[in-house]
Amino acid sequence: MRKQIVDPAEFGRVAVLMGGWSAEREVSLWSGKNVTEALQAKGVDAVAVDCDRRRVLHLADEGFVRAFNVLHGTGGEDGTVQAVLELQGIAYPGCGVLASALTMDKVQTKRLWQAAGLPTPGWRGVASVADAHAAAAAFGYPFILKPTAEGSSVGVSKVHGAAEVEAAFHAAWGDGVTSGRRPAGHAVIAESFVTGGEYTASIIDGAALPLIQIEPDGEFYDYHAKYLSDRTRYHCPVDLDPAHEVELRQVCLQAWEAVGGSGWGRVDFILDATGKPALIEINTVPGMTSHSLVPMAARANGMDFPTLCWTILETSLSPAEGAA
Repeated sequence: MRKQIVDPAEFGRVAVLMGGWSAEREVSLWSGKNVTEALQAKGVDAVAVDCDRRRVLHLADEGFVRAFNVLHGTGGEDGTVQAVLELQGIAYPGCGVLASALTMDKVQTKRLWQAAGLPTPGWRGVASVADAHAAAAAFGYPFILKPTAEGSSVGVSKVHGAAEVEAAFHAAWGDGVTSGRRPAGHAVIAESFVTGGEYTASIIDGAALPLIQIEPDGEFYDYHAKYLSDRTRYHCPVDLDPAHEVELRQVCLQAWEAVGGSGWGRVDFILDATGKPALIEINTVPGMTSHSLVPMAARANGMDFPTLCWTILETSLSPAEGAA
């Protein structure tokens, strides 16, 4: 549970980590600007830090004692920056090294969920165009091809037929991860397509906020629908039986706990025509832009954006404090 702080000076000098070197750099800059302004409005000594690999190694030298990480994707969301912060003794909210690394790899996340008996669409690792065609034979059309270790729907395709397989594979394969290292095993995952509504549950300090249903501008909730379109529609509160929503939020909490999630994050799922959920992925450093879902769920729960950022920062733990 978080320590509730009244005096903003208790946070010390806070680095809002943004930008970075992933394919989600632009989104991270939007998130970081919003978070910095919100924390400053609450009196926090927050400083926007546009990170590269070198600067993140010297944050303690700049006098920072705490970091609010909104580095989305590779580097910021995969355990790398978390490890660097811990080595410098800098407190930060959100998942630690292990949970960050696990959830960044969609294959490992699905393996954990399956071991815990949680529902997720059928999947297989893909390392070649031939593998992608084999996945099509197994799942039928349409099916999904996406990178194992990217976020913001970068490189994700809904594949409708054999003529689209090769291009979709290369879109997902890209250059692996931006750092030049590929995840262990396969860099691409194929997933069976589940027909149904797209939903998300935001997690703050061990509690699931009200669900959001997403009606994307397009066939699915891709990068354009998430960050650029004004035609994507969001429903919060959702049009579900309250008891059913409570059950779904509990499933999302179980999915979060199965990977060792802490602090804050988001669990995405599809709700099929029978009302059963299919877990899709976890975001351990969700967007904090004008189109982002965690701020939207917080508003539905009576929490404005500056209070949300303050509350998230309250969950930060130093390495010395541990993960209690």
